[in-house]
Amino acid sequence: MIPFQNTCPYETIRGDIYISSCPFCGADNVRLPLRKDDLAPIRDGRKRLIVFPCCHEKITAIDADADYLLADRPVRANPTNDW
Repeated sequence: MIPFQNTCPYETIRGDIYISSCPFCGADNVRLPLRKDDLAPIRDGRKRLIVFPCCHEKITAIDADADYLLADRPVRANPTNDW
């Protein structure tokens, strides 16, 4: 099972990869140093270091799909199960 807290949603706009909010500093509309062409090797299992340009935090992308990057460490708060 894929750990939800290690996923980061992204959007592709004109070949560039954007996230709506930085998980570390909270900056809005951050353009990642990735292009759409860089996603195929990540999907094939090649790891990719991503340095966020807003705060210089680093993650290693270990997988990707059409909507999410899977990081090597948590990038979201743990959801609570209050049921």
